Amino acid sequence: MNRGKFITLEGVEGVGKSTNLSYLTDYLAAANIPFVVTREPGGTPLAEEIRAMVLAPRDEPVAPLAELLMVFAARAQHIEQFIVPHLDAGTWVVSDRFTDATYAYQGCGRGIDTAAILELERLVQGAMQPDLTLYLDCPPEIGMARADARAALDRIETAGMDFMNRVRAGYLARISQYPQRFVTIDASVALPQVKAQLIAALDARIGSLL
Repeated sequence: MNRGKFITLEGVEGVGKSTNLSYLTDYLAAANIPFVVTREPGGTPLAEEIRAMVLAPRDEPVAPLAELLMVFAARAQHIEQFIVPHLDAGTWVVSDRFTDATYAYQGCGRGIDTAAILELERLVQGAMQPDLTLYLDCPPEIGMARADARAALDRIETAGMDFMNRVRAGYLARISQYPQRFVTIDASVALPQVKAQLIAALDARIGSLL
């Protein structure tokens, strides 16, 4: 049995990850590829409880390091209880965010030293990395305008435009560091154009993963 592949979707708030996730899963279903969908933080009951702690608005300021440790605590549970068992069973795993988001949000966004994130990454996931990361890119001004039109924003979404610009810069730095793993999709254009880019990227990359 072939091991499953691990695909992640990344991007700042409001880039349309949920919509594009549905395009991706429709593609995999049409190709008869067995898959499961998950998210970070989250993916297991315990990890979802931690997600709620990370994202809930609160009066008490959350220390950046506390936020980072909660994210990795959820990730440790997620990897051991959900991601690895599915991959070992030959099922592909599609995740809305993974460790690239931590470098972007807690690293560049919150200003945590990359060395600290790297140390936790090695401890929690070892050499494990996604096989393919689809990065949906758009200026934070566009993304946040879309996010504002949705329901109440969570604690991360209300961090401000300067924060979101730093997050985007963090993602772009990750792409320059790992260009072979990332595919960048311009999510600032109309949805049909975003979908066309996504399908073209999948046509170009999925075959090499089979």
